[in-house]
Amino acid sequence: MLSRDDGYVAARRRLVQRLLESGVRDPRVLAAFGEVPRHLMVPEALRTESYKQAALPIGDGQTISAPAVVAAMTEALELQGTERVLEVGTGSGYQAAVLSRLAASVVSIERVGRLAARARSALDALGVSNVVVYLGDGTLGRAASAPYDAIVVTAGGPTIPQPLLDQLAPGGRLVGPFGTREEQALVRVRRTAGGALERETLGRCRFVDLIGAHGWAA
Repeated sequence: MLSRDDGYVAARRRLVQRLLESGVRDPRVLAAFGEVPRHLMVPEALRTESYKQAALPIGDGQTISAPAVVAAMTEALELQGTERVLEVGTGSGYQAAVLSRLAASVVSIERVGRLAARARSALDALGVSNVVVYLGDGTLGRAASAPYDAIVVTAGGPTIPQPLLDQLAPGGRLVGPFGTREEQALVRVRRTAGGALERETLGRCRFVDLIGAHGWAA
């Protein structure tokens, strides 16, 4: 991970302060946002906008979510550092880079080939070695690497894909936006030690469509 002064250190410090003011409390999450260079995960023309609280286009009809949204979802996963995490929707690779600082390993799935390639290139440039990016339908998860201690879905689907619930480990948490195409609820699901699923709503949100066999049609 880059540690030199890249010209955006002060911008990241201001971002961390805004996240703290917005209610993010996990010190490890805040530290990750202070370390990961978001400006390197967006198109070059948008780099000066990269630390603002706004979603930005990254091509192919996709966006990089606003930092506050990424932080809220990340904190909701309650990561301690030992987990295997599944990310559905690699996008720019920013969420994966943040997760790489907070978990033991990350499996990320992206359905758009160009985005998967760009994200992998960006992660490699940052020296991130504990994230594997796969090209495929994220709504199917990746059974070969399951079970997962945490799953984050970064696009809005009609319902929680059953394959993802099937791949969630006992004690695991799944966080993602589900509802209509116009508006979703950010939901956290916990699998108890006994196998039961407990669901809670964390707030309202709006994401790009979750496309796949257990999401919306393309």
